[in-house]
Amino acid sequence: MKALFRDILNLDDVWGIMLFSFEGETLLKEFLPGPVGEPPHSELWPQIIGAMGRIREADLIFENTRVYLRRTELGYLFVLMGAFTQTAMVRLSCDILLPALNEMKGSKGLRRLFKKKG
Repeated sequence: MKALFRDILNLDDVWGIMLFSFEGETLLKEFLPGPVGEPPHSELWPQIIGAMGRIREADLIFENTRVYLRRTELGYLFVLMGAFTQTAMVRLSCDILLPALNEMKGSKGLRRLFKKKG
């Protein structure tokens, strides 16, 4: 799964990504090594997800940080980045990524049908 997010992580000034289920469960966290590092685990992320409702995407802007949120079939994708990241490139990379995530959700359901009973 991490290979799918490589294009987003290779963009200038992108620090990391997190993928959360609709219930707020962490499905994936990937951060680049560097001075920023991984943000501390916070109870804030599930609250943000709960407040999103049916919103498809949002761009949160803070003093020196931006967070791009995108609704997917699996949950919400958070892209953490610097203040000068090109949001259009992040959005385009997410647009390219979404069909692959949709396939993952569909294939997961198929695997359940063929799961061996033991």
